[in-house]
Amino acid sequence: MGSLRVEKRLAGQGDQPDPLKHTLSEIFPARVTDAAAVGYLLARLPRTNAPVLWVQDRLSRRESGRPYLAGMGASRPIIMVNLSRAVDVLWAMEDGLRCRALGAVVGEVWGDPPALDFTATKRLALRSEAADVPCWLIRRAATANLSAARDRWRIGSVPSAAHPDDAQSPGPPRWALDLFRSRRKKPGQWVAEYDRAADRLYHVAPVRDGPLDAGDGAARERAAG
Repeated sequence: MGSLRVEKRLAGQGDQPDPLKHTLSEIFPARVTDAAAVGYLLARLPRTNAPVLWVQDRLSRRESGRPYLAGMGASRPIIMVNLSRAVDVLWAMEDGLRCRALGAVVGEVWGDPPALDFTATKRLALRSEAADVPCWLIRRAATANLSAARDRWRIGSVPSAAHPDDAQSPGPPRWALDLFRSRRKKPGQWVAEYDRAADRLYHVAPVRDGPLDAGDGAARERAAG
């Protein structure tokens, strides 16, 4: 298991300094239509006003729907591009990574199309690193085949945290994270919790049975300093 890790993000002050350069990361949703991948990705985007390029292929759009931009709470512009084929999604992502003015490039590809091979992911990783623009590839109904992605995640939804004012209402969202392959950091498993009010994303070691107890919150506050 991964040790306690806390990631802070303060509204209006941008991301905390990160020694790791932006690159290509892949997300494999634990369930095909689970929205956890999108939720976690949005919480990880750099805090800038730069627009995000978001590209979907036809099957991703049909099976999991389009992101509801009004419900994302994102203040930055999001440029949605709807394409039919995976090869066109990959081309649009690579072309977008030539633009350093973008805050991030996100792509959604369904299954294991022939166009999505090691060479295609290598090109995305190199473009992302050259431009220092984060690139995320959501792969639904896919296998974790050969890829040049620097980080590879499996992400699923778990019950939300308790609501501070209403026990009958959902609290902050939580996601189960499995970093099963990484060229930059130690793989591990965590539960991530996003605090919208504080604009903070917490990573804590997962609890296998039952909800996180009250001590976890205190540990997060101590670690957050």
